[in-house]
Amino acid sequence: MAKRPVELGEAELAVMRVLWDEGPLTVRDVMTRLHERGRVVAYTTVLTFLTRLEQKGVVASNKRDTAYVYRARITRQSVSASRIRTLVDQLYDGAAAPMLLQLIENERFSLEEIAQLRKLIDDLDSRNES
Repeated sequence: MAKRPVELGEAELAVMRVLWDEGPLTVRDVMTRLHERGRVVAYTTVLTFLTRLEQKGVVASNKRDTAYVYRARITRQSVSASRIRTLVDQLYDGAAAPMLLQLIENERFSLEEIAQLRKLIDDLDSRNES
């Protein structure tokens, strides 16, 4: 049975990005990082988000001295993969290639990213020849 994807709202994702980039952090530290990123929220709002994320099982906390320290329990990659899978299922009837083709046709890529795409395609070709 497939694991059900965790539903995260935009504000929860902003908190998760802070924890992925800089965690583990206290509530105040998360609030400060959010402010630095242009998202001004109150301490109690950040605490509510972290509590909700902990209830969803995506964040864990440990008490350190007088403050709780929060850390991500899931990776950015796992959330990304889950959200992409949902998008492919919803918009492309489960077929990833049309989405990938649309991205390639409509987005800009750096030379490094193009080289990575070529390597992935070469690897796929090698696997298909075997």
